[in-house]
Amino acid sequence: MARLKDKVIVITGAARGIGEGVARAFHEEGATVIITDILVDEGKALAAELGEQAYFYELDVSQERQWQDMSDWLYTTFNGLHGLVNNAGITGLETHSGPHDPEHVSLEDWHRVHAVNLDGTFLGCKYAIQLMRKTKSNGSIINMSSRSGLVGIPGAAAYASSKAAIRNHTKTVALYCAQQNLPIRCNSIHPAAIMTPIWEPMLGEGEQREQNMQAIIASCPMHRFGEVSEVAAVCVLLASDEANYMNASELTIDGGVLAGSFKVQSD
Repeated sequence: MARLKDKVIVITGAARGIGEGVARAFHEEGATVIITDILVDEGKALAAELGEQAYFYELDVSQERQWQDMSDWLYTTFNGLHGLVNNAGITGLETHSGPHDPEHVSLEDWHRVHAVNLDGTFLGCKYAIQLMRKTKSNGSIINMSSRSGLVGIPGAAAYASSKAAIRNHTKTVALYCAQQNLPIRCNSIHPAAIMTPIWEPMLGEGEQREQNMQAIIASCPMHRFGEVSEVAAVCVLLASDEANYMNASELTIDGGVLAGSFKVQSD
């Protein structure tokens, strides 16, 4: 249907996982997609696979200088930007550096998670607004928060904190752009258990992995993990002109987990 035809959209953390799924969906809908990541080989491979209207740009979202350079490149190459998906993120559990509960997480680990998740989102919003203002673009910023941004996560304090801050900053950005009379919308998405590589450190291995997976499935009213394509579909909507009156919204994609407790019925 080419719902995103003629739109230039940047997706951070797009080499794999949800970001990859979003890049694929946007490309199918006619967008020019800018795949950014620190995973250079995987990002380049995805851009090459998608072909025309797909570009890879190496970007560490926590580094402001790199955002500045990419913004200049976007202006020179495409004369603007129409969308940004701030998707890049880490749990902090990837490196097994130590516990992440609020009593024992190190300040270094706390800062590292916030640098990628929160600083990266802040910088993305900052430079997207500036570039969209400069080129008078109707823009859509999509911030990837999490179910963990709406509830506490005892074993991932930094991750939950960063995602909660992303939720709030989304609303600040939306209100600021409206106050400035800029046609830029900003919304947040809150996925729960979507089966991507980010889950691997939390699931474990062998029998423990299966037990953990079954526990997660049992806690979900829909009795399954979510799929990347289901998150990507919502991103397509928010990036398209169909969602022009959606602003400062938070959309949960969680199979009903946040609706409340429920009793599992036996057959």
